[in-house]
Amino acid sequence: MVLQKKDFVEVDFTARVKGGEVFDSTVKEELEKLHHGHDHPVDARPFVFCLGEGMFLKSVEDMLIGKPDSPAHYDIELNPEQAFGKREPKLVQMVPLAVFKQQNANPVPGAMFNFDGRAGKVLTVSGGRVMVDFNNPLAGKIVDYSIDLRRKVTDMNEKVRALNEFLFRRDFDFSIEGNKLLLKADKGMKQFAEMFKDKFKEILGLELEVQEVQEKPESKENREKSE
Repeated sequence: MVLQKKDFVEVDFTARVKGGEVFDSTVKEELEKLHHGHDHPVDARPFVFCLGEGMFLKSVEDMLIGKPDSPAHYDIELNPEQAFGKREPKLVQMVPLAVFKQQNANPVPGAMFNFDGRAGKVLTVSGGRVMVDFNNPLAGKIVDYSIDLRRKVTDMNEKVRALNEFLFRRDFDFSIEGNKLLLKADKGMKQFAEMFKDKFKEILGLELEVQEVQEKPESKENREKSE
């Protein structure tokens, strides 16, 4: 059997700039090198995603579709157009220094800032003018992906967890009864989660129902520990 669109797969991968450093990986040894000097532990675990649904780089998904669904290793080289796009000169823009001062931020070359959801890297600071590059840091680069296809995922619970992680960046409790998925969302997340009803129906064939879970009162013992 071969992999098809909407199949879920589990992979380990390492991605690096061609001839250069690793920028993403699921492999513990590579992640430890990538995050060297950071205090937090690395989260090294295989990546589960649905093919053809934009959960991974499109060129990688397209490469896997049609391949045998058995474990295998693949190496793929992607040019900028297949990976993170070409560098666009128009995305290098001037931002008034006053914008940073309003946020009590100090722009220095190399610093990264979030501008209404757009990540930008400060290139130069001159007088009241700050030149910011809004290109993806990997734009214009050839990249190499080393991919180990571990297995095709068939368990519906695994699929739901993978989709929850991708859409919400959270591991919500849930239950499945027939073609109905009951998702227990944190307080304030119900309306947001319901926006993805069509996505769960399209990918998993499940009717999504969202139940808001109220926060549990803090126990006396925990309150005393925090005081």
